[in-house]
Amino acid sequence: MALLAGCGTSAPADSGPTTVDVWLMRDSTTDDFTARFKDDFEKNNPGVRLNIQIQEWDGIGPKVIAALASNDAPDVIEVGNTQVAQYAASGGVVDLSSKVDDLGGADWIPGLRDPGAIDGKQFGIPYYAANRVVIYRKDLFEQAGVSPPTTRAEWLATTEKLNQGAVQGIYLPGQMWYALAGFIWDEGGDLAVRDGSAWKGALATPQALAGADFYRRLQALGKGPKDSDEAKPQQSDVFANGQVAQLIAVPGAAKLITKANPALADKLGFFPIPGKSADMPGAVFTGGSDLIIPLASAHQDQAYQVVKSLTGPQWQTELAKTMNYVPNRTSLAKASSDPGAQAMALGARNGHGTPNSPNWAAVEARNPIKDYLTDILTGADPLTAAREADAVITAALNTGK
Repeated sequence: MALLAGCGTSAPADSGPTTVDVWLMRDSTTDDFTARFKDDFEKNNPGVRLNIQIQEWDGIGPKVIAALASNDAPDVIEVGNTQVAQYAASGGVVDLSSKVDDLGGADWIPGLRDPGAIDGKQFGIPYYAANRVVIYRKDLFEQAGVSPPTTRAEWLATTEKLNQGAVQGIYLPGQMWYALAGFIWDEGGDLAVRDGSAWKGALATPQALAGADFYRRLQALGKGPKDSDEAKPQQSDVFANGQVAQLIAVPGAAKLITKANPALADKLGFFPIPGKSADMPGAVFTGGSDLIIPLASAHQDQAYQVVKSLTGPQWQTELAKTMNYVPNRTSLAKASSDPGAQAMALGARNGHGTPNSPNWAAVEARNPIKDYLTDILTGADPLTAAREADAVITAALNTGK
C-alpha cells in the first residue's frame, strides 16, 4: 500500500493533465455510460484525463498477465471475478485491503467480495454481478393453480403439479453444473476445499451428495437431456418452442425467448432460485467483474479514485439502471426496476464464487463435474462417481505444486 501513497502523484501543472488508462470489457457498459462517467470523473478530478479502452473477453487472460508483468501496465483493469486469484498469484496486483472500509466493503455482496480476496487480502474490488434466476410462464402457473415457490420443498411440489399433460414442469439439462454448485452450497458443501497448502475435490462429502440428490430429483420432473448442458440444445429455444413452465437462467435469456416466440412477451415472470428455507434464497454462482490496480501502474492514486468512483453508490446505481446488472452492494438491490434484475438482486444475497484457486480454470477446461452429473442421472453410484470426479479436480487444482 506504500505504492498508493508514494506513486502516481499528480503531474506538475505545466506538464499537462495526467492520463489514466482504464481497461473495461466489451458489453460491460454502454458507450453512453462510459462517456458520462468519463465526463463526470474528469470534472471532479481536475488535471486528470481518462483513456478508457474497451477490451475483448476472448484472449483477455494472456493479455492481462502480460500487462501485469510489464513496466507499462494500464492503471485500472476490469477482470472476471473468478480470474482474480490467477492474476493475484502473478504478484503484479495491488493489495487494497486497507481500502475496503473506505470503499464500503461491509456492504459488498459476498459472491463478488470473496473471489477478490486471496489469503485474506483484497485484490479485486467488486464492480458488478449477474446470477441465475428462475424464468417461468405466468400463464402455466395460473392454469396449474400454483405460485412461485419460496423453498426447495415447495419448488419440487410446485414443479410436480406443473408437470401435467403436455406441460413440462421444468427444463433442466443434466450438466448445468452452476445450478448444482448452488444446491451444494445450500447444504454447506463446496466443489473443492483447501487441504493445508493444497486443494482437494469435495463432491464426495455428505453435503455435496445431498445437493446432487436434489438436482437429480428436480431434473427428473422435466424432459431435459441427461448428457448435455444448457447450450446443447439452447435451452431458451426449447422454452420458446414448447410448453415449458420453468428454466434456470440469467434474466437476459427472457429476451432470447421472446425474440424466438413474441407471443410469450407478456407471459414471463422471474423469481430467485428457492433456498432450503423461505428467509434466504437459494445459493447461486455470482458471475461478474472486479476492478484491479496493477503494481506497475504509474498513477496509482488516480487509479484508486477511478475504482472508488466506479464502485461507489452513484455509478453503481447508474450501471444497474443501464445494464440491469446486480450492483456490488446489497443496499442497492432495488436500483433497477426491471423485474428480472430485481429477482437477480434478491438471489445475489446468497451469492458464491467458485473455489478461489489460481488453477480453477483448469478444472473448468476438463469439467469432470458435468460428467459426474450425467453419471448419477443415468444410474451410477453417486459416491463412486463423486470420488472419480474429485480425483480429477484435485489433480487439476494442484498442478504445479
